[in-house]
Amino acid sequence: MRDRKILVVGSINMDMVVKTDHIPKPGETVLGGEFFMNPGGKGANQAVAVARLGGHATFIGKIGDDIFGKQSAQLFDQEGVDITGVFSDPGAPSGIAMITVDQAGENSIVVAPGANANLQPENVAEALDKHSDGTILLIQLEIPMETVEFAARYARERGLMVVLNPAPANNLIPELFHLIDVITPNENEAEMLSGIEIKDIASAREAAENIIRQGVKSVIITLGKRGAVVMDNGAFHHIPAPEVETVDTTAAGDVFNGALVTALAEGKTLVEAVSFACRAAAIAVTRFGAQSSIPYRNEVLLHAVK
Repeated sequence: MRDRKILVVGSINMDMVVKTDHIPKPGETVLGGEFFMNPGGKGANQAVAVARLGGHATFIGKIGDDIFGKQSAQLFDQEGVDITGVFSDPGAPSGIAMITVDQAGENSIVVAPGANANLQPENVAEALDKHSDGTILLIQLEIPMETVEFAARYARERGLMVVLNPAPANNLIPELFHLIDVITPNENEAEMLSGIEIKDIASAREAAENIIRQGVKSVIITLGKRGAVVMDNGAFHHIPAPEVETVDTTAAGDVFNGALVTALAEGKTLVEAVSFACRAAAIAVTRFGAQSSIPYRNEVLLHAVK
């Protein structure tokens, strides 16, 4: 299961999380409850998800020369993530995220990117050259768009499958679409990319078809409790999500993406991979925190037979 290397290019943060009754409105102060720090960052979360779910994960990113950076590197090592593609930036702090989670498990997040904003194309080129045996590149949008485009192009030229999780929502460079094999927006991101409001499965299909016409090979739109839809080679599929009690949605999308590429690296079809990813994400939302919520492979397999 761990013989096909997955390269994850992206952000690494330290999450500072507060639980509260409701997410504050502008100008409102809310007395919160439990607070804790948890390693996070979309790229880091996805790399850890790959490792826990049985994949061979190599992370490419940048940390600050500070306590958060050192803690993140140590935690990666404990998870079995290859960090030979992680660079240290002495001139910038490590990234942090301030996360508020309400009673329904919904969250509000503000990110200070720190060293993540300094991940340059030359860093990615050095790391990708070092790991020329990679088979899948997974990338997100918490690093500079110049670096995102370079990574996608460089990987595509070398024959890697390129999977883009377009989060946080961003107006993508149009040329980027033609470099992407699989794109995985959530509802809001899909609406931004397609200009189509997603109200149901039918409108999700319409949005996916619109994104396909822009040059992406395959589209997966995640729909939260409704699962996900897939548009691939002209065929449309809806994969429902398991019914669970949601505690915290933080990192659910990252778990989905990590699970997706892990299954693809094992030779699963796109629909099979999305089904596996839906089960993994369903487990994650029943737990609090980012990386602390990521399930292990045996948990997902057991969840499938319940």
